[in-house]
Amino acid sequence: MNISSKPYSDEARWITLYPAYMNSKKKKAEGRRIAVEKAVENPTVQEMSEIVNHLKLKAKVEKNKMYPRDSNRDPALQGRLRVQLKNDDGTYCNDEFKSREALMLHIAELIPKLKSRQAGGGAPAPSAAAGGGKKKKK
Repeated sequence: MNISSKPYSDEARWITLYPAYMNSKKKKAEGRRIAVEKAVENPTVQEMSEIVNHLKLKAKVEKNKMYPRDSNRDPALQGRLRVQLKNDDGTYCNDEFKSREALMLHIAELIPKLKSRQAGGGAPAPSAAAGGGKKKKK
């Protein structure tokens, strides 16, 4: 069946967003789709989903999907997000987001403001120090 004959509410018509599209650590050739200055470091599908749900857009997380260009097969970085941008009548679900790029830029802008990002910033430092202490005991 031709995909364009399906209604916009059908998940096959929803846009697909991979974390690599907004990852500042990736090069354009590795799949980044927005400017480095606007991209965020190592976004996750869960963070993207939180923001899209906050924006009241219909979305579905597909955890077992992987970005084809991603050579790193780390399970923590797996997944993609499917988002509905248009209603069945062709109008936009949210007039602020008329393209996938507009949505990606907004998501990348909000990810650093998430509580999980702000609280998690200081957590890795003590564990790194503890690891260094174990090496000194030898």
